[in-house]
Amino acid sequence: MLLPVFGLIVVAVCGLTLLALATVRVGLLAVAIGTAAALIPVIVVVAAFLWVDRWEPEPAKLLLLAFAWGACIATVTALLINNTAETVGDLLLGNGKGSKVSALISAPLVEEAAKGLFVLAVLWRRSEEFDGIIDGIVYAGFTAAGFAFTENIYYFGRAFAEYGFGNGTSAGVIAAFVLRGVLSPFTHPLFAALTGIGIGVAAGAAGRAIRILAPLGGYLAAVCLHALWNGAATLGGAKTFLNVYFLIMVPMFIAVLLLVMFQRRREQRIIESALPKMVRRQWIAASEVELLSSLTGRRTWRRQARKESGRRAARAVAAYQASVTQLAFLTRDRARAVAARERELLALLHTSRAEAVRLAGGDGRAE
Repeated sequence: MLLPVFGLIVVAVCGLTLLALATVRVGLLAVAIGTAAALIPVIVVVAAFLWVDRWEPEPAKLLLLAFAWGACIATVTALLINNTAETVGDLLLGNGKGSKVSALISAPLVEEAAKGLFVLAVLWRRSEEFDGIIDGIVYAGFTAAGFAFTENIYYFGRAFAEYGFGNGTSAGVIAAFVLRGVLSPFTHPLFAALTGIGIGVAAGAAGRAIRILAPLGGYLAAVCLHALWNGAATLGGAKTFLNVYFLIMVPMFIAVLLLVMFQRRREQRIIESALPKMVRRQWIAASEVELLSSLTGRRTWRRQARKESGRRAARAVAAYQASVTQLAFLTRDRARAVAARERELLALLHTSRAEAVRLAGGDGRAE
C-alpha cells in the first residue's frame, strides 16, 4: 500500500522540481507558452499509440504511469546526469566541449535507459499485462511521449524567452515548433520503440539468452539512433541534418510502422484462431465470434451497447472483449498458460458479460 503512495510522491516531487527549474530559467510566461505548444504534438503521439494498442488495450493506470515516469522521473534523471556530464566534459576537454559530450554520449545512454527501465519494470512486475512486441512499443512510446512533452516545454519556452514567437523562418517558438512538433514529434518515441521491441521479443522468448540479448540489442539500437540524431543536429550543418532525417530517420519510422502493422495483423490471426476453441469450451457464444474477430465489429458492439444501455454497459462490453483477447493470447501456447491466470480471466469474462447483459436489460444510463 505504501509503495504506490511513495511512487506518487516521487513523481510529484520530480514534476515540481522540473517546473521550478524551467520557471527560473525562462520565466513563468515562457513556461505557459511552452506548455501550450508542447500539448499539440503530445496529443498526436499519444493518440497514435492508443491506436496501436486497440486489440488489447493496456490498463489506463499503467499508461498514465508510463507517461508520468517519462515526463518526471526519466526527465529529472537525464537532467542531473547530462548536466554532470557536460560539466565534466568542460573541465576535461575545454569550455564548450561538454555540451557535445552530453549530446553525443550521455544523453543517448541515459535517456534511453531511463525510458526503457519502466518497460522492463512492467515486464517484471506485471508480466500478465505484457504479451509481446506491441505492448513493448506502447509502453515505451508512452514513456517517450512524457519525456518529449517535458523536454518540449523547456525548448519552446526558451525559444520564446530568447526570440519571442518568430515568424517560422527565424528563431522563435514557431520555428522551434515546426522543427520539433511538426517534423520530428516521433523522434523520442521512435528511439524508445526500439528498446520496447527488444523487451517485447524477450517477453515471448523461451530461451534465457534471447531474454537477455533482445532487450540489450534494442537498447543499443535506440542509443545509436539517438546519438546519430543528436550528432546531426550538433555537429553537422543543415545538409547533414536533412540527410540523416530523410535517409535514416524517416525509413526507420516507416520500418517500425510496418512492424506494428504486421504485429497487429498477427494478433488478429491469433484471436481469430482462438475464438472457435473458446466457443467449444462454452466460454463465449457462437454468435459473438464475428463481433469479436475484428476491430470494426468490436467498436460497433460497444457503440450499440452505449446507445441502447448507456456507458456502463459499453464499459462492461469493453472489459468482456479485453478478457476474450487476453484468453486468446494465453491459450495460443498451452505451455505458457498458467491455470490461475486462466481462471482469473474466465472469472473476469463471465463477470463482465453478466454485467453487460444485466445493464442491457435494465437502465445503464445512471453513470
